[in-house]
Amino acid sequence: MNRDHLTSLLQAVAAGEMTVEAALRQLRDFPTSDLAFAQVDHHRALRTGFPEVVFCEGKEEDQLLAICARLAEAHGSFLGTRVSPAQAKALCEAFPHAQHNALGRTVFLHPEQTPGGSLGPVCIVTAGTSDLPVAEEAAVVADAFGLKVERVTDVGVAGIHRVLSASEALERAGVIIVVAGMEGALPSVIGGLVRQPVIAVPTSIGYGASFGGIAALLGMLNSCAAGVTVVNIDNGFGAAVAAARILQRQSHPEGR
Repeated sequence: MNRDHLTSLLQAVAAGEMTVEAALRQLRDFPTSDLAFAQVDHHRALRTGFPEVVFCEGKEEDQLLAICARLAEAHGSFLGTRVSPAQAKALCEAFPHAQHNALGRTVFLHPEQTPGGSLGPVCIVTAGTSDLPVAEEAAVVADAFGLKVERVTDVGVAGIHRVLSASEALERAGVIIVVAGMEGALPSVIGGLVRQPVIAVPTSIGYGASFGGIAALLGMLNSCAAGVTVVNIDNGFGAAVAAARILQRQSHPEGR
């Protein structure tokens, strides 16, 4: 249930095209579905603009299938992140139209009528090929939340000319997500080149002294370029949600 759906529902009741009882049936899951092991939040999109996303890591397959089935029944769609190969197989067998992004570890069941991304674009930039799994998670989430996505890959500071040659893609973007491991220098470089919001994502990629992404995280937090925003290590999901919030607010300044 989102704002547009609720508005259409109320308009149909007001116009006499739908009975109050029929409207109540559509609202019956407010605010949650109680599955004993989970409370499925059906009205998150109404409150925040974006639906609940299922974090799959650590969930039993039967739990995951029950949660996704309830979301699919109520909304015709679901998005799962951090999906294991076994979980992805089970979900795709249960929902044949769901799309599995093995690199990004996501499973996304598109709504029946997908209008395509209308906000953005968001440009997702990776320093190296090893950063692609985190970047793909961000790309799938951004797409699911209605953003147009552009990708610029393998443009790390070891070859600084590569990011300079991508200036047109950077300039087109409404928000730029920069995904980097090692020392995490790329977001600072891009932050000094563009006026758009830059969201930095440190990854756990690097040699021993990278400390599983802590070196990149600290480097990004200490960015010399002012105004670079930083999310947690390997958190492509969080970066995409932040970008969606920014772009949605730009598109609907009245707070929709």
